[in-house]
Amino acid sequence: QGDQQCSGGGRHCCWRAVWRLSLREVLSLTDQEGELRWREALFFQVGRRRVMDNLKSQSDRGLLPSFRAAVLGGQHEELLCTLDSTGSGENLGVAARCLACIADVLACLAGEGRGGLRSGPAANPAWSHAFSILEQGDLLGGVQALATERAKWLSRPDLLVRAARHYEAAGQVLLRQAVMLSQRFIYIGQGEVPPLGEWQNVECPARLDLSGGWSDTPPIAFEHGGTVVNVAVKVDGRRPIGARARRIKEPRLLLVSSSGVQDDAIAMETVCERLEDLKDHCVPYAPAALLKAVCVCSGLVTYPSRQSLDEQLLQRWGGGVEIHTWSLLPHGSGLGTSSILAGAVLAAVYRCTGRTYDTDSLIHAVLHLEQMLTTGGGWQDQVGGLVGGVKVARSKACLPLRVEVERLPLSDDFLLSLQQHLLLVYTGKTRLARNLLQDTVRRWYSRVPSIVENAGQLVDNAEECARACSLPRLGACLERYWGQKKVMAPGCEPAAVRTMMDALRPLALGQTLAGAGGGGFLYLLTRQPQQGEAVRQVLNNTQGLRDFSVHPVELDMEGISLLKSS
Repeated sequence: QGDQQCSGGGRHCCWRAVWRLSLREVLSLTDQEGELRWREALFFQVGRRRVMDNLKSQSDRGLLPSFRAAVLGGQHEELLCTLDSTGSGENLGVAARCLACIADVLACLAGEGRGGLRSGPAANPAWSHAFSILEQGDLLGGVQALATERAKWLSRPDLLVRAARHYEAAGQVLLRQAVMLSQRFIYIGQGEVPPLGEWQNVECPARLDLSGGWSDTPPIAFEHGGTVVNVAVKVDGRRPIGARARRIKEPRLLLVSSSGVQDDAIAMETVCERLEDLKDHCVPYAPAALLKAVCVCSGLVTYPSRQSLDEQLLQRWGGGVEIHTWSLLPHGSGLGTSSILAGAVLAAVYRCTGRTYDTDSLIHAVLHLEQMLTTGGGWQDQVGGLVGGVKVARSKACLPLRVEVERLPLSDDFLLSLQQHLLLVYTGKTRLARNLLQDTVRRWYSRVPSIVENAGQLVDNAEECARACSLPRLGACLERYWGQKKVMAPGCEPAAVRTMMDALRPLALGQTLAGAGGGGFLYLLTRQPQQGEAVRQVLNNTQGLRDFSVHPVELDMEGISLLKSS
C-alpha cells in the first residue's frame, strides 16, 4: 500500500506517511547515564585486562598511564584486586613485578609529591606476618596477607606511601627468590680434605666493565636479557682482592677482614662461638656480614638448626674454621670488590673443607649469596674478577637465571696495546650508591620508556664492544656506555667528576666511571700509550680537583688464582 501511495503522490507523500520519531522522543527512550556508566566500566575493564595480559606476557609496555587513569576514575580497588590475582600465580618474576605495580598504584593514590619519599624504611611490624608468609614460599597466602594489611593504610597520603614502600620490599623478597633459582647451576663435589691448620690462599683481580653494565641486574637480566663485556685487571701490579681459610681445632668460626694497603690496613675480627652469632648473616651492614653469609651459603654450617654451632663444626669438619679476607681497594671503588671478594672467600672455604668446584659454579654461588645477603646486584662483577682476560657474559630473558661466559679470542698484540692505553684514575669521591639500585629497579618495573629503550641499547653496545677489533671502536663503545649509565642512574656524574672527564677528553678515545658511577674509579682509554704522567699533569693543572690518584693497569689473564697452600 505504501508503494502505491508513493507511486501516486511522489516521494514527499511517502515520507509523510512513514512512522518516525523525533530526537527528543528517541532520547526519552534511552538511559544516557546508564549507557555512559556502562561504557566507562567497559573502558576500565578492558584496561585491567590489558594490565593483566601485559604482566603475564612480561611485556615492556608501560603501565603507569593505566594506573593513573584508574585512580582518577575511582577504579583503583578493582585494579588492585586484578594485580593481587595476577601476582598470585606461579611465576616469581611476574609476581615480583605485580607487587611493584601495586606500589605504583598506591603512590598514585597518594598524589605526586605528597606523603613523603618512595625510598625509605619498610620495617613496620604490622607487615611482618605477610612478609614471613612470603619468605616461607607461600605466594598466594603472602599476597592475600599483604592485601589484608593494605586495606588499613589507604586513608592518608603518608600511609599510602609507607604502604608502597612495604610492597616494594615484598617485591624484593620475591625477586630474591626468583634469582636464587640459579642455585641449580652450582655443582660442588667432594675431594680430599687438607690437613688441620693448612691455609688455602686465593687471590683475585679487579674488573673493569667495558659495556653492558646494568643489563646484568635482576630483574632486567631475566626479563630483558643481559650482555656485559668486562676485563680482569691488576691494579698497581697486584691482584687487590683475596682470602684464605683453614680448619682449626677449636669448634668456632674466626672471621678476620682487612682493607687498605698493608701499613694502613684496618682489620676487624669477629668470633662466632654460638649459632645465634650468625643470626645477622643476611643483614648487609652487620659486622662480618659477608663472611657469615659465606659460612651459611657454602654449607659450612646450617642456620637455623637444632644443632649447636660447635656440634655442627665438629661433626662436619672435625673443628672450626678461620677465614681472613683483604682488599687493597678503597670502599666504593666501582671495581666489583664485594662480589669478587665473595667468590674468593667461597673458593677458600670450599678448598679448606675438601670440596671441589668450577668457576661457573662460583659465579652462580656468588649470585645466590648476594640474594641471601639482601644486597641484590647483578652478576657481572664476579664474572669480571673470577674469569681472566676480556670476556663477554650473557643471560637469557628467562628463569632460572643462568650466566654464560665466553672469553674473547683477542690477539696478544691487541691485548698488549689495550693494556698500554688503559689507565685508572681514583676520583677521590666515594661512590654513593644509596637507593641507586632501588630507584633503577623501580623505573624498570614501571617500564619507563627511556629505561626500556636504554636496556636494549646497553645490550646492543655490549655486543658491538665484543666485536670491536680496534682501540678507536672500543673507545666509541666506552663513550656510548657512559651515556647509557647516566640514563640508567641519573645523578651518577658528580660535578667534580664531570670537570675531570672534560679535562681528560683531549687525551682519551673513551672514558667512563667504573661500575654504577657516582664516584670511585674513572678509567680511560688513551689516544697514546703510556699516558700516566700526561694524565697526572692535566689533572694537577685543573682547578678544583684534589685527592685523585693515577694508577697503571695490567690485564690479568688468569682470574681467580689458587696460591700454594701454607
